[in-house]
Order: sequence, then C-alpha cells, then structure tokens
Amino acid sequence: MPAFSCAFPGCRRDLLVIVLVVFVGIGLPIEASAPAYQSHGTEGSHLTNITNTKKAFPVLAVNYEHVRKPFEIALWILLALLMKLGFHLIPRLSAVVPESCLLIVVGLLVGGLIKVIGEEPPVLDSQLFFLCLLPPIILDAGYFLPIRPFTENVGTILVFAVIGTLWNAFFMGGLLYALCQIESVGLSGVDLLACLLFGSIVSAVDPVAVLAVFEEIHINELVHILVFGESLLNDAVTVVLYNLFEEFSKVGTVTVLDVFLGVVCFFVVSLGGVLVGAIYGFLAAFTSRFTSHTRVIEPLFVFLYSYMAYLSSEMFHLSGIMALIACGVVMRPYVEANISHKSYTTIKYFLKMWSSVSETLIFIFLGVSTVAGPHAWNWTFVITTVILCLVSRVLGVIGLTFIINKFRIVKLTKKDQFIVAYGGLRGAIAFSLGYLLSNSHQMRNLFLTAIITVIFFTVFVQGMTIRPLVELLAVKKKKESKPSINEEIHTEFLDHLLTGVEGVCGHYGHYHWKEKLNRFNKTYVKRWLIAGENFKEPELIAFYRKMELKQAIMMVESGQLPSVLPSTISMQNIQPRAIPRVSKKREEEIRRILRANLQNNKQKMRSRSYSRHTLFDADEEDNVSEVRLRKTKMEMERRVSVMERRVSVMEREGRCDGEGGSV
Repeated sequence: MPAFSCAFPGCRRDLLVIVLVVFVGIGLPIEASAPAYQSHGTEGSHLTNITNTKKAFPVLAVNYEHVRKPFEIALWILLALLMKLGFHLIPRLSAVVPESCLLIVVGLLVGGLIKVIGEEPPVLDSQLFFLCLLPPIILDAGYFLPIRPFTENVGTILVFAVIGTLWNAFFMGGLLYALCQIESVGLSGVDLLACLLFGSIVSAVDPVAVLAVFEEIHINELVHILVFGESLLNDAVTVVLYNLFEEFSKVGTVTVLDVFLGVVCFFVVSLGGVLVGAIYGFLAAFTSRFTSHTRVIEPLFVFLYSYMAYLSSEMFHLSGIMALIACGVVMRPYVEANISHKSYTTIKYFLKMWSSVSETLIFIFLGVSTVAGPHAWNWTFVITTVILCLVSRVLGVIGLTFIINKFRIVKLTKKDQFIVAYGGLRGAIAFSLGYLLSNSHQMRNLFLTAIITVIFFTVFVQGMTIRPLVELLAVKKKKESKPSINEEIHTEFLDHLLTGVEGVCGHYGHYHWKEKLNRFNKTYVKRWLIAGENFKEPELIAFYRKMELKQAIMMVESGQLPSVLPSTISMQNIQPRAIPRVSKKREEEIRRILRANLQNNKQKMRSRSYSRHTLFDADEEDNVSEVRLRKTKMEMERRVSVMERRVSVMEREGRCDGEGGSV
C-alpha cells in the first residue's frame, strides 16, 4: 500500500472527489466539472469549489408536457369506460335512457367544466373521427355482418340507401332553399347549392347511432338489417353528393357534363371501395394459410389488412366504409378456417372492445364539441331542418316501400315501415362532414348548429321513445336463442331443394346464383385460400362440424359445460349403456317381422333369378350380363344366410325367449 501511494501521488484526493460527486448530487456538465479535476491546488480550495458549483440531486421532478398527449388520451378512454360501466350498473336508467344519450350528457358536462376552468374544450376533429374512431365500429359491423339476411334483402337495402338518400338530400335542400328566400327569415344570401350541400350532410342515416340504439331494443332481424344495412351502404352516396355540391358551390355553375360525371363518380366511389376491400380481404385470407406455426400474430393480420383497406380507399377518395365491409365479409370464412380458436376469440372480443370504446368516445366528444362551439342560431332554419328530416324520411320510406313490396315475397308491414322511418338516426358522420367545411363558408356555423340540433333530436327524442313504441305496437323482436344444429342443417337442405326447384322450372333466381357461387368458391377459391386438406371435406360434414364446434364453444363460454374433462376420469368409471328391455309380446312381434321379411326376400330372390335366367337363355350372347346376374344371386343368398344365422343365434341365446328378455 505505501508503494501504491508513492507511485500515484494525489490519488486519494481524486478518489475523495469522485465519492463526493456520487453522494452529494448530480454530476455537473463536463465543461463545469473539468476545472475541478484539472486543479491540483490545496485540498481545501478544491472541496470549496465543488461545494459551490454542485446542485442537489432532484429526487422528484414533474414534466407533464412530456406525457401530455398520451396521458390525456388515456384519461378520455378511462372516462368513457367508467361511464359505460356506471350506465350498466343502474338498471332503471339503462331501461329508459339509451346509452348514447347519457354519453352525450357526460360530454356536455365535461365540456362545460373545461370551459369553466378557462381552458378550450377539444373538438371532435374530422381527421380523428374518420381515421381513428370510425374504422373499428365499421370493421366490427362488417366482420360479423349476418350474411344470409343481408344478401336476401340487399335489393331493398340498396333502394333505401341510394334512392332514399338522394330523395332526402334533394327534398330537404330544395325546401330549405325556398325557406331562405323568405325575407323575414334573414337568409336571403344562401344559394341553392349551399342548401343542397347541407341536405346531403344531414340526409344520411348514421351507422354509429343506429348500432347504439337498435342493439338495445332487440328489434327483429329484418328491420334491423334494413336500417343498419342502409346506414352502411349510403356512405358512398353521401360522399359523392358532399364532394359534388362542395365543388359546384365553389364554381357556381353546373352543366350536364358535371351531372353525368357525378353519376359516374358514384359508381367509381362505391364499386372502387368494394374492390379495394375485396383485394385486401383475399390477401388476409391467403396470408392466414401460413400462420400455423406463429398463431400469436394471426389477429394482427386481420386488423392490419382491414385498416390498410380503409386507408387505401380514403387515399383514392373512395368509400372507406364500403372497403371495410367488403374486406370483413370476404376474409372471414377463409380466415376462420385457418386460424386457431384462441385467435378467433381474440379477434372477436378485441373488435367488440375496440368498437365499444370508439363509440363511447364519439358520443362524449359530440357533447364536448357542442360546448366548444362556435354556433350561429336561427330558430326558423333549425326547427324547419328538424321537421324536414322527419317528413322526408317518412315520405321516402312509405313511397319506396310501396314499390318494393310489389317485388318482395315477405312484405314490409305498416309496423315495419314505421320503425324503419323512425329509426333513421343521425350522428357523428354528419357532424364531421359539417366540420370539414372551410372556415370561409358563410353558413358554416349555422350549418353546424343545425346539424347538432338534428343529432340531439334524433338521438334523444327518437332514441328514447323508440323502445316504448316498439312495445306499444307489439313489433316482432329478435329471437334470443341461437338456431340449433338441426335447424341450420335443414335450412341448408331447403336452400339446395329450392335451387333444384328453380333449375326444374328454368328460373335462374337467387338460389341458383348462390349455388353457382358456392361451387366456384369450393372448386377454385378455397383451394388457394384454405390451408391443408380442409377444403376437400364434404360440405355437409364441414358444416355440421362447424356448427357443432360453435355450439360447444358457446356452451363452454356460458358455463354450461367444462372446457376440459378432468384427467381423473378413467374408462372404468364410464358406465356402459343399458340394453333396452321389451316385453314378451313385443319380442314375438319382432320375431314374426324378421321371419316374414326373410321369407319375402327368399321369394323375391327366386322370382328374379328365374325371370332373369330365362331372359338370358333367350340371349346367350350377353355373357357379361350373365356374370353380373350370378354375382347378384350369390350376394343375395349370402345375405339370406347371414339373416338366418342371426335369427338362430338369437333363439339359442334365449334373447327371444323367457320373460323380461332384451333385444
């Protein structure tokens, strides 16, 4: 140790400095600390310098700006979940008030609180809504879309979605323009294109609002799929009308060519969105073929391909909603045939959770955005807008249903028409389209105020009264129980039977083309999109296996059956099935039937053998047929001998004698 000290003079002093730096506070910057290490003066001056320049180590520091954005997002989601949890914990409240109404009220309270403390309330930004909040809801609806009722009513849905939306837009736009021409209203500066633009915004039924209300009242499947299908498919019409009228209002003039291009644009937007969604759906199905060794990433492919379909459609100004629906419908049967059951459960519950949170946030933000403003109030314009929304919807449904019922087998009743008309709710899509209007638009604030009023009226008034009206009118409700395997198999059997009837009659209807599509799918598509030998399994067996597995999973999830049998159960504990016991009279009847059938088979065999033998004697050249006859005769004799042996064995064993015997 002395040699070490002499070889390195001043090492103890430097070691003391390092210990002080570690235990006293944080290290100084290099520029500030360098002179202390370079100074080789007295120990007292060096320690004084260190003590004067060092600051205490900050034990606790706060930097809210560093985590502000994700922290506030987490708070909003937590608030949404707590509101949903509290809503369902109060049965009396949930039985009277729809969940969407309560969430909007919560948003109003939160927005008012933010404004009271002097902050600016956040507004439901259009980019946030269309790119983050809306896709999960549409994907959940498209992926779990009931295919059979949707395809059976797709004609009616398209009529309501296309013609009905066009009727609402032009009817409301024209009458509002006539209203604005009245001098006492004070809106004489509003032109026709601006009114048509506003009519296109508030004319479309909102899928988010429809889902929020109709899932609570459990309406029958026909009415639900008509209203919900209309809300999904009218997106293309709304997007085209909005873009057209916004562009025309800037130009100021409309030509015949512009109208023609608008019609072409509708088909491009709608069919282009469907095509993009179908392409991504097939890509997702093809990718799922190779995930058998990496099951953990299977749900991610479903979510990412779907979201890419939506973004790609939005990038080309196509219908993102149509793309999501097409992607979900196309990928589901093939993906579910490839992925594991755990992945299927993950996809199902994650989509439900994601869509529920998005729906909750949308309604809360609607309330907050209402407080944020800005607003421009005009009693005449706003009240007339609400009335015209109801009138145009009722007239459109009645007029279109009168035409549709001429071609439908199952007619829409008056009660169904009333629920379809009354269930045309507006929601956040209308608000977001109104918010997209440029700030330079002279009617932007008035349009936003009228849109919010229409949303509040449809959600609060119509949403709260539709349940009592359904019960008052005794409208048929949805069946709570799932169809059994027997019902599903007989439904498939009836489909094949009706396909055969159409083929016999020479009428190529719905069932004929459905069968053609199924054959093409089974022959070509499944071979490329489904892994292994699953696509070669007979259709009836595959369908029965699928329904049996689905029913078993439902029973396990509901707690009716254990998911795994206990390992302690052995084969010795399993009791053999008891042989049913019959009376002596029944035994005699069974023996008489067996003997009678045996005698009949012998007589039939002898008569057929004699007739065919004489026939072949007349035609000795047909040696091949004679060989077949001999084989048939030998086979029938063998069967008769087997039956005789069975009867004799039964008699020897005493199964047909004595009291209390069994068969």
